[in-house]
Amino acid sequence: MSSDSRDFFRYLPYLPEAEDWGLAVTAGGRVRTGPGAAYPPAGHPTDHQLSWSEGRVLGAWQIVFIVSGRGRFESAATKSAAVTAGTAMILFPGVWHRYAPDPDTGWSERWIELRGPVMKRLQKTGVLSPEQPLRPLGKATEVEALFTRIHERLREPGRGFDPEPGAWALQLLAQLHAATRRCDSDAPMTRVIARAEHLLAERVETPPAMDALAKELGVAYSHFRRAFKARTGLPPKQYLLRLRLEKARRLLGNTPDSIKTIADQLGFNSPFHLSAAFKKEFGIAPARWRRSGHAP
Repeated sequence: MSSDSRDFFRYLPYLPEAEDWGLAVTAGGRVRTGPGAAYPPAGHPTDHQLSWSEGRVLGAWQIVFIVSGRGRFESAATKSAAVTAGTAMILFPGVWHRYAPDPDTGWSERWIELRGPVMKRLQKTGVLSPEQPLRPLGKATEVEALFTRIHERLREPGRGFDPEPGAWALQLLAQLHAATRRCDSDAPMTRVIARAEHLLAERVETPPAMDALAKELGVAYSHFRRAFKARTGLPPKQYLLRLRLEKARRLLGNTPDSIKTIADQLGFNSPFHLSAAFKKEFGIAPARWRRSGHAP
């Protein structure tokens, strides 16, 4: 990687090819602001200018990573909060926000701007949320390396649409998500959900009642259901059904067993029940799926 650490920024158009790939980096840069220095530096386009007194609303997503120093962040969705080194700030389109370094320390930042259907899906599903814009990462060497890689590509002149920075940005988003889950990994309820996931996978052929499973795990069912959905994205019953249907699909593709045999094995009430659930989940009836070339 290049050792060039000079401040820079570059803005690119959002090209039609980006829709096919799902994600594009349309801007990025890095800046070091010394103690007491004016912030932000001049020269950015008018639609990206930021001041603490007025704040700003963007038309795209941005990730700003604070490498060193400290400051503050505030948005329409959150209260004012301290920002320390190793924190990533996620900025959302249409959401007013402002941030600035502490005049006593300044800060060093790296940032990228993102557009595309992937970002819309991640926000719609709650993976990214304006209510959780700050992601503490600590000493995140992998995150810094991804920023460096993206910035080096942005510095190269005369390029059309380039899918690689978008792929690296997706890695960066995955790092932010993983760090958030690691921060919560010691919470007692998180350990309960992890145990539940293990038990559901283990008992997929003899599915337990969810209230009985919650009792076995020592928690109230209503609390368990809410926490399980928040952690996995599905209520426990739907999660178990997905496990059973995934196994049914594997059995259909890798054994000569009849649909009735598979339904009995996985605890479905009847072959019709399995077929209806399979079609709803995968968009195709199991018999047709098997005939389409997946039979053993």
